[in-house]
Amino acid sequence: MATASRSTRRAPHLVTPLPGPKAADWIARDRRCLSPSYTRAYPLVAMRGYGCTIEDVDGNRFLDFTAGLAVTSTGHTHPAVVEAIRDQAQRLIHMSGTDFYYRAEIELAERLARLAPGSDDKRVFFTNSGTETIEAALKLARWHTGRPRVIAFQGAFHGRTYGAMSLSSSKAIHRRGFSPLVEGVERLPFDCTRAEVDALFRQVATPDEVAAVFVEPVQGEGGYRVPKPGFLPMLRQVCNEHGILLVVDEIQTGIGRTGRMFAVEHTGIEPDMLCLAKGLASGLPLGALVAKAELMDWPPGSHASTFGGNPISCRAALATLDIIEHDGIKNTQARGAQLLDGLRHLCNLNPSLSEARGLGLMLAVDVVGLGGRPDARLRDDVIQAAFRRGLLLVGCGRAAIRFCPALCVTRDEVDQALELFAKAYCRCAGGANGKDRRRDQEGYES
Repeated sequence: MATASRSTRRAPHLVTPLPGPKAADWIARDRRCLSPSYTRAYPLVAMRGYGCTIEDVDGNRFLDFTAGLAVTSTGHTHPAVVEAIRDQAQRLIHMSGTDFYYRAEIELAERLARLAPGSDDKRVFFTNSGTETIEAALKLARWHTGRPRVIAFQGAFHGRTYGAMSLSSSKAIHRRGFSPLVEGVERLPFDCTRAEVDALFRQVATPDEVAAVFVEPVQGEGGYRVPKPGFLPMLRQVCNEHGILLVVDEIQTGIGRTGRMFAVEHTGIEPDMLCLAKGLASGLPLGALVAKAELMDWPPGSHASTFGGNPISCRAALATLDIIEHDGIKNTQARGAQLLDGLRHLCNLNPSLSEARGLGLMLAVDVVGLGGRPDARLRDDVIQAAFRRGLLLVGCGRAAIRFCPALCVTRDEVDQALELFAKAYCRCAGGANGKDRRRDQEGYES
């Protein structure tokens, strides 16, 4: 896959203790002025990125297997994306696509409408983020159907604004202290059976009250959980029977992340609405609600976004789609299979690693303790130890570690990440040798 300009200097390469002196200064300044609600897993102060490499303010280089939380789909600063941003910034930075017309927004809407699964005509509403896209879908579902209630799933994460937060249930901290939430949200177990859906209809909400079912084809924040093959087709059948809209949240899974342009394509079903963001514009803020044209029937002024569909973000998205369609999906399939095989091998060797899973380059393993119970503390220790070795990872679910590198990741980078992860795990699980332990304690590795 064509990638961002790669330095001849390889990553990882650590030249200071972590954090380095410049990073420590910036972190101290951050703590004085930024919201304490932000979560930072480790003291990384990024300065520049290229491909799957992040360099911090002290010159330390890290192998990035987070992609900015599955956002920089084409890698950091891909030259084609950078050129599209530069060209558009010289022409038009903003004109508000809800009030005026411009080419980039129209071209991107046409492109997404063609790419979205299904033969029905589509329309697109642009937002700034995933959570805004979910809010738009919730409003449209209620508008179009005239029904007040919706169904979501345990372990789901759809965002942090009120409607999206009300649909979510991956972590209590996301909702604690913010009640009352949006009313009318009913919940089912993820990967549930038809019998459980029918029981909800009998006991909680009749189907003629339900506007939509909101579902992630692979749960993200909830633990990178992949449902059984029949789950989404079952939901599609239920929705067809009762005139309910099926809203598929592809905010993290979409734009090639799972080895298809959209994860729902693995199942062969057609959603009524598709929610996109994250990897759509390779790091620029952009989300999109793609809906069947007949459903997007709300009147002018009923919903809008000043910055959604910004021309620079749209140009970045068009360049991103060119890259992903050309060879990004093929690379994702190959490197995803390589990474999954490696994680499964590590699980076979190590009793505290369990259930390597996922699709494409959306993969995870669980870290477990005695009795196979999730061990969040050990998971966090492993992530810290990986950071000290120059590998960037993040957690999800109760005690899972996610692997979601940019879709340009190479064979060598996957092998290197697996080796670094194995060393970090062994250090934390008691298998590292003394030399590795001393290096971790010093926060330094050359």
